[in-house]
Amino acid sequence: MTAPTETSTGASVAADSRRWLERLGDGASRDAAIAELHALLLKAARFEVDRRRAALPHLRGGDYEDLAQQSADDALVAVLAKLDRFRGESRFTTWAYKFALLEAAVKVRRRAWQGREIPLEEEAWSTLSSATAWAGRGAEDAELFAVLREEIENLSPRRREVLVAVALNDVPIDVLAERLGSTRGALYKSLHDARRKLRSALRERGIDPGPQGEEKR
Repeated sequence: MTAPTETSTGASVAADSRRWLERLGDGASRDAAIAELHALLLKAARFEVDRRRAALPHLRGGDYEDLAQQSADDALVAVLAKLDRFRGESRFTTWAYKFALLEAAVKVRRRAWQGREIPLEEEAWSTLSSATAWAGRGAEDAELFAVLREEIENLSPRRREVLVAVALNDVPIDVLAERLGSTRGALYKSLHDARRKLRSALRERGIDPGPQGEEKR
């Protein structure tokens, strides 16, 4: 038996994806295709919720399933709304699967912070060491610690709030946006501006802040 070639495999993937799009369009098979797609998304959501269970030790068994169901429902709505954006660069099911993984990840992060106070100011300084990877130095460097604290205190209140919450305390930016009545875009800009100002201040003091880079949350 001859092994399938890369071309035939690619054609098979394209044909499978095309069948999904056709079935999800207007037609008699649409309801069945949607139900099948939801089952796939639920499987993905359950996987992601289970992978992140450690972040939600206070939940009961049924709560994890509820999160997975909500994630699959929202992912299904998103996939159906964006069918015209599918470009066939991967298998359709792989493309759709990512929507469920993202929805589940976001919901777990939000649930993890539900009812918790978000540290924005002085109480967060004890966790400054969590920012050392970004700063490019070790927490044991007392001089750098002092410089960082001084320069962070010189930031504007909003930039300082965002930096302390997101960079020092690992608060998901979508959770922070909801608490502050802001948007992800606005907070990303505040975070970017805070990091840029802090890096510039460190360089002026003769300290190399390390390679530039920002983590997306």
